Amino acid sequence: MTSKLPVTVLTGFLGSGKTTLLNRILTENHGLRIAVIENEFGEIGIDHELVINADEEIFEMNNGCICCTVRGDLIRIIGSLMKRRDQFDHILIETTGLADPGPVIQTFFVDDEMKDKLTLNAIVALVDARHIPLHLDSSEEAVKQIAFADSILLNKTDLVTAAELDALEARIKAINGVAKLQRCQNANVPIASVLDIGGFNLDRAIGIDARFLDPEYPFEWGGILEAPAGTLTLAASQNPDPSMTAVIIPVNGTDDESLAFAREIAVRAFSHKAIEAASGSVLSADRIPYDLVLNDGPMQWTCKVDASGPLAIFTQHYPEELGLKFLAGSEELHPPIAASYKPDHTHDEAVSSVGIEVDGECDAKKLDAWLSKLLRERGTDIYRMKGVFAIRGNPNRFIFQGVHMLLDPADGGPWGNKPRRTSLVFIGRDLDRDSLNQSFRKCLA
Repeated sequence: MTSKLPVTVLTGFLGSGKTTLLNRILTENHGLRIAVIENEFGEIGIDHELVINADEEIFEMNNGCICCTVRGDLIRIIGSLMKRRDQFDHILIETTGLADPGPVIQTFFVDDEMKDKLTLNAIVALVDARHIPLHLDSSEEAVKQIAFADSILLNKTDLVTAAELDALEARIKAINGVAKLQRCQNANVPIASVLDIGGFNLDRAIGIDARFLDPEYPFEWGGILEAPAGTLTLAASQNPDPSMTAVIIPVNGTDDESLAFAREIAVRAFSHKAIEAASGSVLSADRIPYDLVLNDGPMQWTCKVDASGPLAIFTQHYPEELGLKFLAGSEELHPPIAASYKPDHTHDEAVSSVGIEVDGECDAKKLDAWLSKLLRERGTDIYRMKGVFAIRGNPNRFIFQGVHMLLDPADGGPWGNKPRRTSLVFIGRDLDRDSLNQSFRKCLA
């Protein structure tokens, strides 16, 4: 019998040092073949540029938070990896700094295929000693990252006083008093303390959250309709959101097993970019998913049903919120089976990301002045900055990573045959997209 493949989840709030630790793991001589799965909150992918060249295989997901709809992508990527099980000794998942690790961990206990083939080695949380006190009172995710951890790396200890460090450690232990805690700088810890912990404590996780094993889904309602051949109409009279995603899936029956089967397909479908469908659009039951765009006033969509039979429908909102009805001609259809689901959590709506990608080169002096001014004026609101720059006169990539008002520049090595272009991402509160774009473009050479 093949042994289960160990998985380590690397978490920590924005700027805690996850990429630094990942680079250490990828460069140390530990003898393990590691597949890395990265998730980014930012609207453009940049983390792969910050990870050093290595033999390990790196997969990147940047279309959402790994604790929300990206769960379908996570399951797909791991499923693909398991087809090459003999090529890897360990899987390392790096979550976005805004992720609640609970739903990520949960996947390894509630998904039967993953539960049979994988074992959760540990949740490792990095903590930025300088900046985490700014977020513990305002970010539920930052607290949960610490609470669920088996190992806590209190990083950047050189940036605070001994008294501040002692006070922070006491606060961390009040949140999670059983995790092993190590103080470190530049995420410099023995690799065995990350990759060889030996097992996630499920009982403790349930103690933190009694509903830990209740899955979160990217939808709130699902039901099965017995639809006759012809036209099925979805009619909504209310619109709580400017858009709503729904998935329609043909199934074989109207029982719990059929709904559960369709539900797992829907999880994966919701992680894809949805197809927009304006009011009055004709939908097809063999194409998923559908993005049903709700404007002001009554809305309706029609679904062409080629042959009578059961259809499973999953919606982001409860039907009663939408005033949603299912009609076959003038007859209203009522689902013989339906279920409500625990919806995925929401993030602070004031926190967003802005991505900028520009072909060409920057002027070094203009860029330095722009970054200095930006940090001085908006540093407290910018939680995280990451960038790869092409600088005129410099044959190498210029990389920076910033956390609030601290900026860490580095030489990223030669551009080689890659096009010289700039990519940068900001994650923070109340970001002004137009202002950031316009002010940056003044740095171009």
